[in-house]
Amino acid sequence: MGTTLRKWLIGSGLAVLAVAAGYWTLRPAGGSANEAAYRTTTVDRGQITAAVRATGTLTPMTTVLVGSQLSGQIVEILADYNSQVKAGQIVARLNSDQIKTRRDAAQADVAQAKADLQVKRAQLDRARSTRLKANSTVRDLEAQRDRTAAQLADAKRTFERQNELFNRNTGSQQALDTARTQVEVQVATLASSEAQIASAKAELNGLDADILLAEGQVQSGEALISQREAKLKDILIDLERTDIRSPVDGVVVQRQVDLGQTVAASLSTPTLFQIAQDLRTIDIYANVDEADVGRLKRGQPVTFTVNAYPSRTFEGRVEMVRLGAQTIQNVVTYTGVIRVANADMALLPGMTANLQVVTEDRRDVLRIPNAALRFRPAGAAVASAPAAVSRGGAEGQGAASSGGGRGGAQGAALRERIETELQPTPEQKQAIAAVLQERRTGGREAMAGLSDEERRAAFRKARTEMAAKVAAVLDPERKAKFEAMMQEGRPGRAAPQQGTPGRVYVLGEDGQAKAVPVMLGPTDGAFTELASGDLKDGQPVIIGGGPRAAAAPGPTGGPPVRGPRLF
Repeated sequence: MGTTLRKWLIGSGLAVLAVAAGYWTLRPAGGSANEAAYRTTTVDRGQITAAVRATGTLTPMTTVLVGSQLSGQIVEILADYNSQVKAGQIVARLNSDQIKTRRDAAQADVAQAKADLQVKRAQLDRARSTRLKANSTVRDLEAQRDRTAAQLADAKRTFERQNELFNRNTGSQQALDTARTQVEVQVATLASSEAQIASAKAELNGLDADILLAEGQVQSGEALISQREAKLKDILIDLERTDIRSPVDGVVVQRQVDLGQTVAASLSTPTLFQIAQDLRTIDIYANVDEADVGRLKRGQPVTFTVNAYPSRTFEGRVEMVRLGAQTIQNVVTYTGVIRVANADMALLPGMTANLQVVTEDRRDVLRIPNAALRFRPAGAAVASAPAAVSRGGAEGQGAASSGGGRGGAQGAALRERIETELQPTPEQKQAIAAVLQERRTGGREAMAGLSDEERRAAFRKARTEMAAKVAAVLDPERKAKFEAMMQEGRPGRAAPQQGTPGRVYVLGEDGQAKAVPVMLGPTDGAFTELASGDLKDGQPVIIGGGPRAAAAPGPTGGPPVRGPRLF
């Protein structure tokens, strides 16, 4: 009997356990609305380091491409990979036999032109000497003419005396005839001298022409020498270019030519070597997203790692952000140049760097966990968290600063605050949502193409129009609260509010979640700076838990129908 009772009790117990297990498995999953408690954490003080993360490639500050301006065969290579070279050092040589032959021929042409010039100068000197002799002859003839003219004058005087004596019958006929003859002889002699002088002067003019011709030939010879010397210089330049030299001090990072290879430089200059000027200072070309580029400034500290040294962190600083944008698959990026000291030569060109650019470093500031900014109690309007939190870390800060994301976050925060604090009716809530949606869509179109000042003015005008439309759909009590809310949150009346608007929840005196509006500063992905708001150091804020939202009723209007629990 005892054994049977014991078996019956065991069987009954197993049956009860089976029923309880089946109920637990098949029971509705909703449970009581108050079964979960809120999870909280505290606002504390600490450090907020906002950063932009990017990847980039290590590149020498100056990379020189060494090429050849001549075509020819490489006969000697004097530098290899990683070779340290100096400016002017020969790194390779081309075959120069043909150029040397052209040089020898050009030198012979120059020598021949110089010899011809000497002959022409000698001819010029001879022509000048002949002219000098002819000039002396002209002067001698002119002197003889003058003597003949003097003798003619004397003969005329003698003839006049003899003629006067003959007329007085005191002179003889013979003496008169002799005097007349002397006059005639001297006249003929004078005419002959004049003719000789004219002939000598004509010869002198011919010699002047010969001198001009000789001078022209000398100038032609000098020009020919200059031409042939220029041709020789051009050949010597080509001969010098057969020695490929480094233009800078540096290290060879690439060698793209082999011994015996023929270089063809007819269309473009071939690249033979790549020489990095100085690897003790190296640059990183980082691809920065357009949402983050506004946060980069010259001189900001940068830390980065490379795969070659995973346990080592390197440091650098932002040198510049290049204005030229690159668009790849509708993604716009900018090139940020990071300057890094590489004293130990550990960093090599081409390495991939994982960068973190510190844009803001706040120490001993009030900070809120990002989980508290993401938390929304059951029944609250679903709104996007502030851009700095929803996108996480540094990326969100860039979106907030760009304008579009910040405006969307402010609109969502305003809608949430209206629904939480004013508790509008369903009809009012629907009308307010339509007004805010109209502002978002119309605002983007109205802002296109405006300057910063025009955009701010248009924003203020749209905000005033939106507030008037929202106030028009509210009843007097809610309208008064809304107007007070707008006056409280409007910047520029007292002190401008800095940061991004957000909202956290704290436990009220009734144990329920209470919304607290805050202004947020930079974030590091886990914590966000509390720029302003009614929160204090050590005050608890809600990060999760709390009552769950009631599920929709079942098809028959009864309790909600849920599937069985699978665990």
